[in-house]
Amino acid sequence: MTSIPKISEAEWTVMKALWGENPVTANKLVEIMTKSTTWKPNTTRSLLNRLVKKGVVGFVDIGRVYHYSPLFDESLMVIEESQSLLKKVFGGAAKPLLVALIESEDLSDDDIEEIRRVLDKK
Repeated sequence: MTSIPKISEAEWTVMKALWGENPVTANKLVEIMTKSTTWKPNTTRSLLNRLVKKGVVGFVDIGRVYHYSPLFDESLMVIEESQSLLKKVFGGAAKPLLVALIESEDLSDDDIEEIRRVLDKK
């Protein structure tokens, strides 16, 4: 698996916005983040620059305006982060994580059915 740089919780927030709409200019991203956070524009710009430096976000220069896009699929980053959590908190054992999540969440009948389908496939 490709090694994906670790990102902070705030950087995850920016990535979710980028996965929702890309490519996007920094100004448009600031507008998006202003609607969903209490961040100042410079906070969004700083986080975006960090993500570029980490190699998680790329950009193209179109008419002297940078257009930013994620360099990794959301599902790939979620898997990587999940595996990191699994190793860090549960010593790599999936069963305790799954049990903890199932017991701590209010699951709908649809949620339970989906979990059953996934487990049956395994």
